[in-house]
Amino acid sequence: MIFLTLDFTLPLTNPVLKFLIILLIILFAPIILNRIRIPHILGLIIAGAVIGPHGFNLLLRDSSIILSGTAGLLYIMFLAGLEIDLNEFKKNSLKSLTFGMLTFTIPMTIGIVAGFYVLKLSMMTSVLLASMFASHTLIAYPIISKLGITNNRAVNITVGGTMITDTLALLVLAVIVGMTRGEVDSAFWTKLSISLLLFGFTIMFLFPILARWFFKHYSDSLSQYIFVLSMVFLGAVLAEAAGIEAIIGAFLAGLALNRLIPSASPLMNRVEFIGNAIFIPFFLIGVGMLIDFRVFFNDINTLFVAAVMTIVATLAKYLAAWLTQKTFRFSNDERRIVFGLSNAQAAATLAAVLVGYNIILGYDDAGEPIRLLNDSILNGTIVMILITCSIATFATQRAAHNISLLENAPTDNTEQKTGERILIPVRNPETIEDLIQLAIVLKTKGRSSNFFALNIINNSGNEAVSEAASKKLLDKAAGIASAADINLNTLMRYDVNYTNGILSVIKENNITDLILGLHQKKDISESFLGKITEGILGSSNTTTFIYKPAQPVATIKRHIVVVPDKAEHELGFPFWMFRLWSMVKNTGAKIIFYSSESTIATIKSILKGQSIEAEYIIMFSFDDFLIASKEVKADDNINIIMSRRNNISYHPKMDEIPLYLNRYFSKSSYLLIYPIQNGTMERDGMDLTNPTLVGSIEKLDVLGRNIAKLFKGGNQS
Repeated sequence: MIFLTLDFTLPLTNPVLKFLIILLIILFAPIILNRIRIPHILGLIIAGAVIGPHGFNLLLRDSSIILSGTAGLLYIMFLAGLEIDLNEFKKNSLKSLTFGMLTFTIPMTIGIVAGFYVLKLSMMTSVLLASMFASHTLIAYPIISKLGITNNRAVNITVGGTMITDTLALLVLAVIVGMTRGEVDSAFWTKLSISLLLFGFTIMFLFPILARWFFKHYSDSLSQYIFVLSMVFLGAVLAEAAGIEAIIGAFLAGLALNRLIPSASPLMNRVEFIGNAIFIPFFLIGVGMLIDFRVFFNDINTLFVAAVMTIVATLAKYLAAWLTQKTFRFSNDERRIVFGLSNAQAAATLAAVLVGYNIILGYDDAGEPIRLLNDSILNGTIVMILITCSIATFATQRAAHNISLLENAPTDNTEQKTGERILIPVRNPETIEDLIQLAIVLKTKGRSSNFFALNIINNSGNEAVSEAASKKLLDKAAGIASAADINLNTLMRYDVNYTNGILSVIKENNITDLILGLHQKKDISESFLGKITEGILGSSNTTTFIYKPAQPVATIKRHIVVVPDKAEHELGFPFWMFRLWSMVKNTGAKIIFYSSESTIATIKSILKGQSIEAEYIIMFSFDDFLIASKEVKADDNINIIMSRRNNISYHPKMDEIPLYLNRYFSKSSYLLIYPIQNGTMERDGMDLTNPTLVGSIEKLDVLGRNIAKLFKGGNQS
């Protein structure tokens, strides 16, 4: 029989069986433990303890587990850097520094006192022990990510503070190791300083340049993911070469690639999916395998050490979170988020204890090694890891759930009235991906969005061939959208011409936004926009985007927006404003507005307090359009707010825009935006027939309050 060929001797050595068991744990442990309200992260740690060498001994914590677990730990830190809102991070940098110093100095102070006076350790050992308390691991971060509150101010501050306290704690470790070897002199500090500067420069300045070049030239999804994974491990290797732990390199790699991997993109979806499905669970199971429940019963001294370590670590982190709450007036749930994310001891703590355990200071009379950190501290650390990880996951789960409910609660009954309904007509297979990527970054995170891809089949001739080609285009569009976890509704329509077909679909599906690709000219006499687009613009009254991409939208550094005077008086003003806000929010790019003084003043008042990087330049007349052209760089996208004839913001120079674009921006990405400008429309609970919205400049405060409804959730500070 086949079972006779398998070796079931414990611990299991067959790689297929080992991998199967781990997959079954990843699948079933969270399901079973969630029924008794144990967070899935803690469930995986407990499962690792049960199957590990100190449990039923099903699996050893061998090199394969350590390798996968190391990848999972780096993944957690990388995701923390990748998902952080950089504009919010910059705005809260002082708060992050404050929390980082609090969560470092308080545990260091209490830890040194406890180690020296309570545990009767030497001063050097007490300092090393205290550095273990000062560091922490974002082990509960997947809970934050899953509940969609990564942009919350408390999360941003804690993640930023983590980088500070872990770096300082690991530097303490490096200094202690150097002191035991007698290497701490001026040369040591010079070498460490130079290596850290070179390391930081390489990751924060060279990584983005390399990544932007790669994403421009290689669109294959597999290649992009492998490239990102390579950057994570390269950052980790560079960190170790600089004399600090790999987790700092992974975190900085996430920060470096942050703007190049939008939160709503296929690449981000792949990064999160593979990390949460494989790498991070391996790390959590590996942590569980370290736990030895027997220490609770076999060694009273170990229990005492473990109790002191756990109490000191938890108390110190709670005090840091409490002081942060009082300093910045956080809510109770935000304090719990700070405490939950910062209380878990795992990665840097393990690194410190293993390094300290392996440093032999001498030998006793019996020939036994005298270690910097003894067996009791090693075992006590494992107990501390279990308890602090448990407290952290429970605290984070409760607080994150409450914050998620609060942030996603509708403010009134009209907010979710219609949602976003974005239509993308597809004809050219070469531009499908660019149009869908644009639609994804234009969508509002956290709001109801429906995407439609449309292909029109002309009622003429060979219908079977046309239908097959149409289905192929729509299937390609659906595949691109599904990679970003977007459900794309595909529409195939027979009509006498393309214009009629698109206009009918807009009406039938209550489309809020239309995204068109700039047509490919076949003859010099053809119009710039094309007859189909001009026909749609002449008859449609929905926000329309006409896009000509020169590079992937995620690689854009700046969005230059040219706004005509009096655009704020148009009915569609809040909607294109909100779309641009979503685009820069989702990509992290900078936005620069060129417009008249009065229009700039209105835009400033709307975007005040929003966590985006914006700049405003006064353009005295639309005749000065060429001023903006001189500022356009290679990685910029120019957005031009257009107007139809006889409307408030129309300017005769708009007729010359095609000439300017062909002459000055032929190698640049650009987006023409045609707002809603006439008729009666209602979007997202805003009654646009209200005369106060389109009256005079004195009524703009009303407009601002209505726009604020659309911008809800953009500012967590």
